Amino acid sequence: MLIFLFYFLFFLIITNKAFNMSSNQRDNVSANSAEAKKLDLRMNEKKCSWASHMTNSPTVIVMIGLPARGKTYMSKKLTRYLNWIGVPTKVFNLGVYRREAVRAYKSYDFFRHDNEEAMKIRKQCALVALQDVRAYLTVEGGQIAVFDATNTTRERRDLIQTFVKENAFKVFFVESVCDDPDVIAANILEVKVSSPDYPERHRERVMDDFLKRIECYKVTYQPLDPDDYDKDLSFIKVMNVGRRFLVNRVQDYIQSKIVYYLMNIHVHSHSIYLCRHGESSHNVEGRIGGDSELSPRGKQFAHALRSFIEEHKLSDLKVWTSQLRRTIQTAEELGVPYEQWKILNEIDAGVCEEMSYEMIQKTFPEEFAMRDQDKYHYRYPGGESYQDLVQRLEPVIMELERQGNVLVICHQAVMRCLLAYFLDKSAEDLPYMKCPLHTVLKLTPVAYGCKVEMFYLNVEAVNTHRDRPLGKIPEDSALILRRNSYTPLSSHDQVKRPRLYSAGNQPWLPLAPTPSALMPEGRQSQESLCEGIDFDSPEETSGCVRF
Repeated sequence: MLIFLFYFLFFLIITNKAFNMSSNQRDNVSANSAEAKKLDLRMNEKKCSWASHMTNSPTVIVMIGLPARGKTYMSKKLTRYLNWIGVPTKVFNLGVYRREAVRAYKSYDFFRHDNEEAMKIRKQCALVALQDVRAYLTVEGGQIAVFDATNTTRERRDLIQTFVKENAFKVFFVESVCDDPDVIAANILEVKVSSPDYPERHRERVMDDFLKRIECYKVTYQPLDPDDYDKDLSFIKVMNVGRRFLVNRVQDYIQSKIVYYLMNIHVHSHSIYLCRHGESSHNVEGRIGGDSELSPRGKQFAHALRSFIEEHKLSDLKVWTSQLRRTIQTAEELGVPYEQWKILNEIDAGVCEEMSYEMIQKTFPEEFAMRDQDKYHYRYPGGESYQDLVQRLEPVIMELERQGNVLVICHQAVMRCLLAYFLDKSAEDLPYMKCPLHTVLKLTPVAYGCKVEMFYLNVEAVNTHRDRPLGKIPEDSALILRRNSYTPLSSHDQVKRPRLYSAGNQPWLPLAPTPSALMPEGRQSQESLCEGIDFDSPEETSGCVRF
């Protein structure tokens, strides 16, 4: 009997160990597959800038407010800004989910609080949208999700609070409060008349139905209460489209960036004019950077620009330039006051300043190849990347949002970064936007975007545009990851050339540096690997006018 018990216990121990081993193996396999899946997702994600790491957990921005209070306007602008500075952001508009669930909108009765069937549909739409928010923030690599809906009841906001706690997200509320009837009416006529809810586009009927829809929401509207119920929430109240603000418990840096941006956008009618300086002598010679003066045709463009301003009667126009001579000389011809901004200076090409692309290809073949592979993140040795330039230009964007009509006389890379913000272009497309010389772009903000008009001033100029390279990436991938904007500069040669020269003074290095002057010893004989560092690629604009 004792022997039997001994063998029985021995059998149980062995079986338990085997079970534990197989269980551990299964756990390891599943853990490894999950880790591999995460790795694949990280590898497939688009490169993001430093700004995407400003949060230690994903954030859900929750819009609050009655209809026609500018919530979608703020959502879209905020998303465009956050994506521009490198924080992956996406809007989840509940109206889109509701239209998919209910194909034919009939009247404001759908939004009555006592319409039980409609209330069930609306809640279900919110739950589906929140599931998409979760997928975006946990699987798709998003950092911020903007939940664009009315969210006017505490019940709905508590539901969202439970959702973010379960998923360890942060939450920031943005409430838009407006009691100005003129602003509300203008919003309805500008945006809601063209809404898919109203295919007939009848202005009077749309206005009547939408005002009744607003009354349905007012019955159950519970604004944020900063003194009691909502005192522990992080939020900003925007009152009457930016006339006043109330900010409560900002938790982190990204939330402070959101507050800063929302306090700077102003809803007013204005236009922004962007153009490059007149053609410079370096443009004619095919050199990048430097601080050269205008060519004869560049001076002709400056004169044509003055005629353009006078003909369009832009008397209240503010003019901004960089601190480089070619933009200043262009502005001097206008005969109006202008402001010089150092942060509007052209991208710093470091050791490649004042070189032609052919020189760079021969002198720095590795740098030349790396820039073609990732132009947005590539940083010139001793210089800047497009990513650096976007960070530098953020104060300019804030001022352009606040100002009236402004003419910005700038440079090719700078103009690309500014255009990418207003036209919502990705980091991948930004470095290849086409910004020709002697052309003025007029940007007029509209409801959910920006209208673009192009004016060519009929003065010939060289074409500095270089297309996106179509060649294959070299198999030697060691070049690809050696340096970008995340890592320290690693070129052996860190010679820094001056950006600005006093008028009449010669630069301290020759304009055409020799390979021996700028390259490490023993590398002069390396062959080039690709076709060009560059600056351009095509982009669409709405219209082209010869002036």
